[in-house]
Amino acid sequence: MQGFVGVNFEELLREIGVVDFRELYSDVPSRYFLEKPPRLEGSHSEQEVYERIRGMLGRNRAGGELKLFVGGGVWPHYIPAAVKEITARSEFLTSYTPYQPEASQGILTALFEYQSMVAELYGVDAVNSSMYDWATALGEALRMAHRYNGRRKLVVSSLASRERLKVAETYCEPAGLEIVEFQHDKRGQADEEKLKELVDRETAAVYIENPTYLGSLVENIKAVGEIAHDAGALFIVGAEPISLGLFKPPGAYGADVVVGEGQPLGLAMNFGGPLLGILGCRMDMRLIHAMPGRLIGMTEELHGGRRAFTMILQAREQHIKRERATSNICTNQALCALAAAVYLALLGRKGLRKLAQHIYLKTQYMIERFSRINGVKTPLVDALHYMEFTYRVEGVEPSELLRKLLRKDIVGGIDVSGKFQLVGDGVLTCVTEVHSREDIEYYASALEELTG
Repeated sequence: MQGFVGVNFEELLREIGVVDFRELYSDVPSRYFLEKPPRLEGSHSEQEVYERIRGMLGRNRAGGELKLFVGGGVWPHYIPAAVKEITARSEFLTSYTPYQPEASQGILTALFEYQSMVAELYGVDAVNSSMYDWATALGEALRMAHRYNGRRKLVVSSLASRERLKVAETYCEPAGLEIVEFQHDKRGQADEEKLKELVDRETAAVYIENPTYLGSLVENIKAVGEIAHDAGALFIVGAEPISLGLFKPPGAYGADVVVGEGQPLGLAMNFGGPLLGILGCRMDMRLIHAMPGRLIGMTEELHGGRRAFTMILQAREQHIKRERATSNICTNQALCALAAAVYLALLGRKGLRKLAQHIYLKTQYMIERFSRINGVKTPLVDALHYMEFTYRVEGVEPSELLRKLLRKDIVGGIDVSGKFQLVGDGVLTCVTEVHSREDIEYYASALEELTG
């Protein structure tokens, strides 16, 4: 900064009441500041710099070179080639977010198809055209509940993602909303009696994930919704979309609002993004008006009567009324939503069900294979699991176990030690359609070697 403003730098600091320029970086830990200029080598040609950087990058390991068994919110899935081909078309591939209600009929049609398919998948009536990710969709859903009924208490599952709940707290704390957790029993089922003690007439919503973050299925989830509704609270359910090809959609057991992560629907893992937040609700115009994000509706042309698509209920959005907007989401994940629409259209109803069954059966096989290894305890939650489950190796810290597995080119999962009271120390691992039987056997053999 000083190099750009030169003699004006001190004057600028005085104007804003700062003595030392380091005050501008007070949020940065002091250990990251350089006490003296870095020692740099002499100048190099462009080609030399290129070769040097290429050598450094060569030490990276691409995901395809490793056995990836890590999920936790971003999962490895196969993406049909047509998804990338269609989303790369110049008609779709743009960073521009349209505000005009009757913008390109092509993209509006595609987004309407996305909304329609995801609404059917989750068993609700309305879905917006995208949020940033599951975490931000959850934050918005909780604030949406407060806008709907004016209450300030939010009761959430203790087996929900810790990272998502942290984001939700960031959304809710400025609005004066309180988040409290309800517990699950050893089988991963919601503790109904304790939940009844927490949910009262001050509760805006009850939130639960199914499958949970740990991959366990909550069989008494309908009862959770009934407890919420008996107190006049909204019932919010988070679900991974491919699982809904096999299991009942949240709307079928009473969900008022649904959230989820659309990344499994045709989006690569990349470096953890971009992702696709799913947010939808049942047919209640007060609820729909409280929902942020763009909504695409179908109508007819003024002259001619042909079918047309347009953005609707835009007065909810920040570019119409900033200070009273439901949210300040601006540029959204429309291209990611398009990819999800293409993916769902390619698989169809039967294809999605077959994929979900395939993942479920692989999960059961992998659990059974790991349970035969001496010193391995799995699953740590005594319930049915889908796509993910937890395990523990006796005498080996999860962090150390994952380091040893990495030396064998296995990214074994996520260390969830200390995050969930129900499981204590352990590893959350993942299996999807991209993992072959040989991959699972290689992982199991590595565990046998480490425990032998």
